[in-house]
Amino acid sequence: MLHGQAKRALSLQERLALKARAAEPQKPALPPPPEHRTGVAPPPAPRKPMRPASMEGPSRSGRVALIGRPNVGKSTLLNAALEQQLTIVSPTPQTTRDSILGVVRRGRAEIALLDTPGLHRARTELGRVMNATAREAARNADVVVFVIDVPKLVKVRAGAADEEGAKAPRAERPLAPHPGDLTLLADIGEGIPTILVVNKIDRIRDKTKLLPLLEALGKVREFVAVVPISAIRSAGIDRLLDEVAAVCPEGEHQYDADDITDRPTRFFAAEYVREQILHATQAEVPHSVAVSIENFHEPPGAGTLHIDATIAVDRDGQKRILIGTGGEMLKRIGTQARLRIEELTGRKVNLKLWVKITPAWRESREMLGELGYKRGGGSTETETVIEAELPGEAELEDGDDDEEENEENSQ
Repeated sequence: MLHGQAKRALSLQERLALKARAAEPQKPALPPPPEHRTGVAPPPAPRKPMRPASMEGPSRSGRVALIGRPNVGKSTLLNAALEQQLTIVSPTPQTTRDSILGVVRRGRAEIALLDTPGLHRARTELGRVMNATAREAARNADVVVFVIDVPKLVKVRAGAADEEGAKAPRAERPLAPHPGDLTLLADIGEGIPTILVVNKIDRIRDKTKLLPLLEALGKVREFVAVVPISAIRSAGIDRLLDEVAAVCPEGEHQYDADDITDRPTRFFAAEYVREQILHATQAEVPHSVAVSIENFHEPPGAGTLHIDATIAVDRDGQKRILIGTGGEMLKRIGTQARLRIEELTGRKVNLKLWVKITPAWRESREMLGELGYKRGGGSTETETVIEAELPGEAELEDGDDDEEENEENSQ
């Protein structure tokens, strides 16, 4: 459980909140341009609540699964709700490989948000494990937040050329749901309150153009609320949290006041190493990488945190790419990952990285288990049937990661 430590004057959450507030005047109003790659993802834009959360009514607590296709912005949404950069984001599809919990308080409600892998057409055992993880999270959730993004407007010619050969004028095609969204939405269990989130709303100025999209989705499932947001700009997040809080079950809170997540620091240490690999490499390398923590020594007090991590790759060529000429690539990855871990823990970090070749690790259940990727539940037969119904489009394939979303570059 990652939370404040008694030996420090301030909890981890308090320190990060103070750091965010101190940095507010210097934060840009817009996200960094696509070419801005520092290796450390920028924090979500500071949120200015539209109104204070109500402290009236009963105490509520609920598990809320963020479900959707890859690259729609689920991880960025979680970070915006937490107001800190907890989960990793990158330009690479399937960046998120595990369910990651972030605890948010809104009024008298405790909201346990679960970021999940993007559901996609799996081509490896790793992909099937990721899909099972996401579906298990949805099955066990009290509330589902179904995340889509605004499709890009496409102009098509309204008709054939006239007798003189002049081309017909172009007209915008009405927005329609992605086929994968319709399939995934129909897969959510009946009786689970579902909120539709339309992310990247800043892509479109005339919001009335969203009506055909929302009407089509409404025919598949009844939503308790529809909330437009821009996760990268933290716009609409407060309204979303209010809607989620209203449908969470009544009950006592399950987490301590300073708890942020149920994942240990060593989990995020591995994630932050992998994040830098995703930023630094291209082609098949990001999908072929797994990071395991071999040694994690946290001395008492404020001493230096010592971490030894191993990076597993499929082939020798990938190992050479990660090490780089004279070890420069691996050194850069380690430096940026160390900075991320130090920001999270508030202490100095000594990080050592090794690279080893582990052929076909994404296809081995035994290796996946050793690396921490375990099937979240459900039978293989059910998984196969559901995946066969997903559209076979390239963006849904895990062909060669997590899922993810680069909200930095996709806005």
